[in-house]
Amino acid sequence: MTFIPIKRALISVSDKTGLIEFATALARYGIEILSTGGTAKALRDARVPVRDVSEFTGFPEMMDGRVKTLHPRIHGGLLALREDAEHVGAMRQHGIGAIDLLVVNLYPFAATVAAGAGFVECIENIDIGGPAMIRSAAKNHAYVTIATDAEDYAAILAEMSSHQGATSLDLRKRQAAKAFAHTATYDSAISGWFAGQIGDEFPARMAIGATLQQTLRYGENPHQSAAFYVSGEKRPGVATAMQIQGKELSYNNLNDTDAAFELVAEFDVPAVAIIKHANPCGVAMGADLHGAYLRALACDPVSAFGGIIACNRPLDAAAAEEMVKIFTEVIIAPDADPAAREIIAAKKNLRLLLTGGLPDPNAPGRMIKSVSGGYLLQGRDNGAVAAADLQVVSKRAPGAQELADMLFAFKVCKHVKSNAIVYVKDGATVGIGAGQMNRLDSARIAARKAEDVAAAEGLSAPRTRGCVVASDAFFPFADGLLAAAEAGATAVIQPGGSIRDAEVIAAADTAGLAMVFTAMRHFRH
Repeated sequence: MTFIPIKRALISVSDKTGLIEFATALARYGIEILSTGGTAKALRDARVPVRDVSEFTGFPEMMDGRVKTLHPRIHGGLLALREDAEHVGAMRQHGIGAIDLLVVNLYPFAATVAAGAGFVECIENIDIGGPAMIRSAAKNHAYVTIATDAEDYAAILAEMSSHQGATSLDLRKRQAAKAFAHTATYDSAISGWFAGQIGDEFPARMAIGATLQQTLRYGENPHQSAAFYVSGEKRPGVATAMQIQGKELSYNNLNDTDAAFELVAEFDVPAVAIIKHANPCGVAMGADLHGAYLRALACDPVSAFGGIIACNRPLDAAAAEEMVKIFTEVIIAPDADPAAREIIAAKKNLRLLLTGGLPDPNAPGRMIKSVSGGYLLQGRDNGAVAAADLQVVSKRAPGAQELADMLFAFKVCKHVKSNAIVYVKDGATVGIGAGQMNRLDSARIAARKAEDVAAAEGLSAPRTRGCVVASDAFFPFADGLLAAAEAGATAVIQPGGSIRDAEVIAAADTAGLAMVFTAMRHFRH
């Protein structure tokens, strides 16, 4: 049947947003409303006529409410095929009344976990009856309308208004699809949490749950469709940020902004990162954001045009004044003061995202990438090295400033596409080579960029003179290291571990370079 009139509804919700208004509207149609526990109380308090499920089933709620809707009169009322003679006969024989509308949302399991609740409390917030009813109603959508979200209420009431209290098959199909996705996402949160509780990092079956945040104009290119889903993780960043102004974010904006903010969160002092196509084109620390931005911009001002700017401190007016001087797609920061917001507001298309905090670069997490026929799953790269972790392998040990710059450079290198080479001087990048098929080319490209900047600014020499260089993985040959030395590097930080380490160390000694090994690499693909 295309249109099914609603005569009886069962409502049992944890989230009571919009409940009273919706139930009141249903009651005006003369619909019998069944309910349980707190939902029934809320309806009675609002003077909405309601009948207890226990009265409908003839069976009391028990075991602290664990058993109340798991009953043949409930599931029979939801699952019965109304035009099947055998089903209709069974309903008549056993006194089962049809339920035409089910309104259920589930115990707040994810919110309970996020609040830091203990194991037992989390288990108690696993809903059993709710998913069972939702699946029953969704399966029988030919006859039953299902609502799992307060956002569904308006569409259901609109249909009822247009069709004399009935809903269309098209609506019921849409609601059923949404309902199955709802229970699947709910179960994925439970399975993921439970795997973590028993230390199963890679369970035999993996469920991924996410909620649509935004349908995007297109993907990486205009011929690709795209959407943005959120996982519910409370990590500060693009998924949790508030967009203060600007155009709608694109797929590439979201990807690049995430890369920028994760990079700038690595530093404990004021720092700015400028990102283009998921790679940094300038990163710097400073006494304040204004100084850090100018030093980051100086690394590669040509590439910075149309880029993403990330700050690890609240944006102030002085920094904002500089940032709006060139075309920028997005600025992301923990916050922004009123003066900075006013300056940004003059650029109506510039997106300003405020996150309220910084992501923890050392926190565990997981990253998922699709491949043909499957997924690759790995832990987030939360590896870090400190001065005490470094092994000096050259004859000359690095000086204090070289050591500080090497640690900074290696943090930046972690966020540059492999093969990655990063030149740093005085807490600012002065050359970045990214994404090349060999390390020598990355070293040369980074040096060439510094030379181009020097020529454009009329400098007597590139800023790479007297810098340090970081490599995300070992130098397989001495040629890349020698290219860095030619660019002016005086010290090198790299993971080590090549079968030619001895050759590379000898080359460093011959060139008078200080070199340290980290024993940790940072491939990024």
